[in-house]
Amino acid sequence: MSPTLHERLVQRAVAGRYDLFLGVGAGFTVLGLILFVQSLVAGADTAIRAWQLFHVNWIYFTGLAGGSVAFAAVQKVVNAKWSGLIIRFAEAAVAFLPVSLIGLVLIFTAGYDAVYGPMEHAVHSLPHSKAVWLSHNFMFARLGVGLLALTVIGWKLVRADLTPDVHAARGGVSGGRRQLYEKWSNGFGRITAAEHEAKVRRLAPIYLVMYAYVFTLVAFDGIMALQPHWFSNLLGGFFFMGSFLGAHMLLALMMLYGSRHLGVSDLVSPKQRHDLGKLCFGFTVFWTYLMWAQFLVIWYGNLPEETGFVFARLWGHWLPIGKAVFLGMFVIPFFGLLGVAPKKTRVTLGFFATVSLVSLWLERYLLVMPSITPLPGPVFAVPEAGPTLLFAGLFLLMYALFARTFPMLSPRLAEITLERERGHAITSLEFDHEEGARDYVAPELLERRSRPR
Repeated sequence: MSPTLHERLVQRAVAGRYDLFLGVGAGFTVLGLILFVQSLVAGADTAIRAWQLFHVNWIYFTGLAGGSVAFAAVQKVVNAKWSGLIIRFAEAAVAFLPVSLIGLVLIFTAGYDAVYGPMEHAVHSLPHSKAVWLSHNFMFARLGVGLLALTVIGWKLVRADLTPDVHAARGGVSGGRRQLYEKWSNGFGRITAAEHEAKVRRLAPIYLVMYAYVFTLVAFDGIMALQPHWFSNLLGGFFFMGSFLGAHMLLALMMLYGSRHLGVSDLVSPKQRHDLGKLCFGFTVFWTYLMWAQFLVIWYGNLPEETGFVFARLWGHWLPIGKAVFLGMFVIPFFGLLGVAPKKTRVTLGFFATVSLVSLWLERYLLVMPSITPLPGPVFAVPEAGPTLLFAGLFLLMYALFARTFPMLSPRLAEITLERERGHAITSLEFDHEEGARDYVAPELLERRSRPR
């Protein structure tokens, strides 16, 4: 007897082991930690370089984790139906947020002088109010409280979305995992589906507001404060929308790997990849709009305290990094994802997502490093490789631990997506110039797996 579609989704939801992520993540973490510690004890100059790259990677990976949960929150706010099969691949990034909190503590303790030392020298010439705003304790307090609140709300949102799936999958797991699922499921049956959805709908907009506010603070205190005479009101929006773009690109890669790993690649249709690809393309354009809006005002104003920040990044040794950011964040993904086919095709969507994510790291690097490094240009050696490998490894490791613990598919949300695809594929196509019958999950596949033989 063939399993029904619901039974298959429940089985595959808890079948992922993510051994590749676990192994690579653990290897990167150990190697990165060794190189990082080696750099810290090698001398003051190398220690400074290591802490500065620690700060760059903290900003980058914190942005990806927070932006990924923001993607899930947006789907809940707008009541999206297309993302039911892939939303958990984004929610899993919430596991990295506690690591971000630890990283923040390390930056404001052991790494503070290396990162904020140049700012401390400039604070004495600032007005008293701005000097107080940039003081160590005040800055640490607002970032710490903000990121902690974001982490708590993010975990509550993801847990609320996980609970029905944990309840449905509790019979397919054993040992400590079964005990955890039973604990989470306790009392779930006593609330109605409408009450549960109402809880999710309350948490999602709260998280989005917190995301915009907290990541604006991260941009101001983690980037703009490093060069305190420079200011831009748009930097906060530019930063958190860039992180939101990165979250979409990251989701594209996690979707491509996760759907194959869980054995549901036949259910993640070209239509779903097309929908995600359109969002990747759209937010690429929006990132460029924000970048240009910020640059144009500074260029027209031509004020020394504003133009210096931009000039330092688009001249001399830093210019190649600036060119690479523009090409990788806009030109390549814009023209690459402009057509329909590249969004639907796994290889091309994965390629352009990878280019965008690498370029986003370079953008964060370019925003931070010229403000604090004593070197005349970019350098990447052991002191820079250590923290980069450490953060990349921790991100993969935490993602794998989440995936090995919780369901990586939501059967109830996936069935909604597939039911809508069934309707689109059977009835007349609304966008026949973009979608064909082969772009949806085959109706006969859904019918065959929806009832026993």
